[in-house]
Amino acid sequence: MEKHMSGTNVALILAAGNGRRMAAISGDLPKPLVHLHGKPLLEHVIVGAREAGVSRFVIVTGYRGDLLRKWYANNPIAGVHVDWVFNPDYHKDNGISVLKAKPAISESFLLMMADHVFDPDTAKELVRQPIAQDEVILGIDRNIDSLFDLDDATKVKLEGDYIVEIGKNLASYDAVDTGMFLCNPVLFQALESAMKNGNCSLSDGMRRLGQSYKLRGFDIGDASWQDADTPEALAYADRLFSLAVY
Repeated sequence: MEKHMSGTNVALILAAGNGRRMAAISGDLPKPLVHLHGKPLLEHVIVGAREAGVSRFVIVTGYRGDLLRKWYANNPIAGVHVDWVFNPDYHKDNGISVLKAKPAISESFLLMMADHVFDPDTAKELVRQPIAQDEVILGIDRNIDSLFDLDDATKVKLEGDYIVEIGKNLASYDAVDTGMFLCNPVLFQALESAMKNGNCSLSDGMRRLGQSYKLRGFDIGDASWQDADTPEALAYADRLFSLAVY
């Protein structure tokens, strides 16, 4: 299928989980409101994507979603529009949160996690990638030896540019999943087809796409990113991005 430049200005952010592993410092707050360099993680994600040209955000909430909306109402970010989607099934896997956003998205979009901090240039380069209507592109990091917590990372196996296997427990892998994707709505179909007993993870949907060579990897090179989902990972992100300006 013919590829085209996405140049999307839409982003989907998953912010529904209860963040149990961050509870030691978050208390009852939803994880996206935990601070890094004096600002909530969610703000870092939104501002970083805005620098890549994103102006419309669809944010899926769940656990304490009212606090996220209240925070944003009191701290709106210039230059963006936010549509909120509530996922009452936030205790299920993250694929369900993606599917809750299906009615709100009909074009290509960036997919990001509310607790993954990244170099804005990574998002900027990702949205410039040519993409076919029936595929998804995942930002991958080949610098495996420098990762903070490899055991917790989602691994990917590649054949050329294509990701053919994805999962946390792969015995053989070439890179890791950075949690940032350039997607077309075909992702929704992949997740629906991967559904079992009313549940599916994002990796389940990506695995379906990978089996059909519809999931490509985009190497982020030496760019910085961090999944800040534990107090230890947050502390590492604080050091890693100590020179970053948000």
